[in-house]
Amino acid sequence: MQLPKQAQLLRIFIGESDKHDGKPLYEAIVLKAREMHMAGATVLRGGLGFGHSSHLHTSKILRLSDDLPLIVEIIDNPDRIGEFLPVLDGMMNSGLVTLENVQVLQYGTEPVT
Repeated sequence: MQLPKQAQLLRIFIGESDKHDGKPLYEAIVLKAREMHMAGATVLRGGLGFGHSSHLHTSKILRLSDDLPLIVEIIDNPDRIGEFLPVLDGMMNSGLVTLENVQVLQYGTEPVT
């Protein structure tokens, strides 16, 4: 798969306990992105965070949380990201979604030219 030098980064902020059709939302998002042949997706777990409710989510040992903050990042060309956004909207009922233009320096084993 070729990825253009100018691409977009879709960043999705959710909680670890968020669900879609009975499975973890982060997993459902990544699997759907893979099914739609997106260029790549990564899930990052945060150790501390808060969102709209201002409720603090932390991994500190004295205050174990089963709802740690997660970030799902998906990178692809703008058209493919645009096709994914309505699908994502149907999967989410809370969270934060951001979009930014990025410059791809390398994808796979060959530098992007």
